[in-house]
Amino acid sequence: MSKPSQSNAVLVAIRTPRVTGEELESSLQELTRLVKTLGYHVVGQVTQKRSSDKYAAVLGQGKLAELALWTGGSGKIESAFERPKHKAASKFEGAAPDVTEESDDDESEGDELDDTIEAAPGPREQAQIVIVDCDLSPSQLKNLERAAGVPVLDRTGVIIEIFSRHARTRAARLQVEIARLNYLAPRLRETGGGSERQGGGVGGKGAGETSLELDKRRIRDRMKELREELAAIGDEHQTRRARREHELTVALVGYTNAGKSSLMRAMTGIDVLVADKLFATLDTTIRPLYPDTRPKVLMSDTVGFIKKLPHDLVASFKSTLDEAASASLLLFVVDASDPSFRSQLDVTRTVLAEVGATDIPSLVVLNKRDRLGPDELAALKAEYPDAFFLSTRSKDDLQALRERIMGYFESDMVDEDLRIPFTAQGVMAEIRTKMRILSEAYDAEGLTVRVRSTPENLTVIKKKLAR
Repeated sequence: MSKPSQSNAVLVAIRTPRVTGEELESSLQELTRLVKTLGYHVVGQVTQKRSSDKYAAVLGQGKLAELALWTGGSGKIESAFERPKHKAASKFEGAAPDVTEESDDDESEGDELDDTIEAAPGPREQAQIVIVDCDLSPSQLKNLERAAGVPVLDRTGVIIEIFSRHARTRAARLQVEIARLNYLAPRLRETGGGSERQGGGVGGKGAGETSLELDKRRIRDRMKELREELAAIGDEHQTRRARREHELTVALVGYTNAGKSSLMRAMTGIDVLVADKLFATLDTTIRPLYPDTRPKVLMSDTVGFIKKLPHDLVASFKSTLDEAASASLLLFVVDASDPSFRSQLDVTRTVLAEVGATDIPSLVVLNKRDRLGPDELAALKAEYPDAFFLSTRSKDDLQALRERIMGYFESDMVDEDLRIPFTAQGVMAEIRTKMRILSEAYDAEGLTVRVRSTPENLTVIKKKLAR
C-alpha cells in the first residue's frame, strides 16, 4: 500500500452530560479546522459518552476497538515494560492470583461508558494520527497511543504545533517555545526503563541521574534562558508603548479567523498576511489609519483567540496581548456568519480579562455581513443595537467605521487656541501629527492655531511651549 500524499487523522471527542450536542458539534468543527491547518485530512471520528467529567481512561474497550478500525492498532492497552519484582516476591509468584496492574489514574466511580461499536460507514481510510478534543494526561496519552498504534495529539498539542509553524518574529518564537516546553516536560518518557545511570560530569548527568531526569533538567535550563531573553524583548516593547502613551490606539481583538487581518489591511493599507487558516497572525502589527487622520490614530492586529486556549500560551503571549490592554479603544471583531459567534465573543472577553483589559472602551464589529440574509441581519441588529455591521469588501462600510472611530475619539476632545512663537516652530510638526488644526493665523510674532485635541496631548504641547 502506497503512502498517501496527505496524512489522515481520526478525531476523538468526549461527551459528558454538561456538553450539549450543539456544543460537541461546534467543538468538533473547530477541531477539524485546526487539524486541517496542520495539513491533515479528517477521515472519521469516535465519540465516547461519559456520565462524569472525571475519567482515567479516555476510551472504553468498545471505543478502543472502534478506533482500531481506523488506525490498524490492537485496540488494547498493553504495558510498555514489566516492572522489576523484588526477589522475595518471586518466591510467591506461582501461588499469587493474577492481578491487573492499576493505571496511573483511577477510573471514576460510577462513570458509565458507551462502548458500542458503530457500524462501519463503508470502506474506511487508514488514519496515521489520532487527535483528541480535550487535554490528556501523560498516562492517558501513552495508553491511547499503545491501543491505537499511531501517534496521538491532544487539543493543546495541536494548537501549540500550529503556533510553532506560524511564529515569525523572534518574540513569537520565544513565546511558542516556552509554551511547547511547558507542554512537553510532563510528557517525557524514559528510554530503556529508566535504569541507565552514570556518574556526574561537566554538562552531563549528575550522580545517579537518569536520562529522563537529565532531559527535564535541560528543559528547565532552556526555559530559564528563553524567559530571560523574552523579558529583555518585553522591556523593549514596553519602552515603545511608553513612547505611544498619548497616542490614540485601536486594537483589533477577536476569535481566530474572524477577519481581523483583512480589516487591518483595509483600514491601514499595509500588506499583512490574510489567510483562511486558524492563527495565521501571531505577531502584533501596529500601523496608522490610512488615509492619514488628524489626530493620528494607530491600529494594531493581535493574536486570535480560541476555545480551550492553553493557559501557557496565554501567559507566553502576555507581552503581545498587552498591546490590547494599553489600547484606547478595542474593536471586538466577530464573524457574524458563524453560528457560534456568541460563544466566541465570550471567549475573547474571558482571555482579555486575564490580561486586565476589561475596563477599556470597546465596540463590537460584526464582520462578514455580506454573508447574511436580510432576516438574519435584521435579527442581529435588534440583538446588538450598538454593534457596527461591516463587510471588508465594502468601501462605504470601511469609511463609516473610520468615521465611527474618529467620532468616538473626538467626543472627548476639546478645541483650544495655541500661540506658537517663531522660536518654537519645531513644535508644529508634533501638533500637526497629534491634533486637528481647525484654523491658522500668522502675525509679526508668530502663529496662532486653533486645534482640536485630547486633553492629554494639549497638556504635553503646552509644557513644551512653556519652556
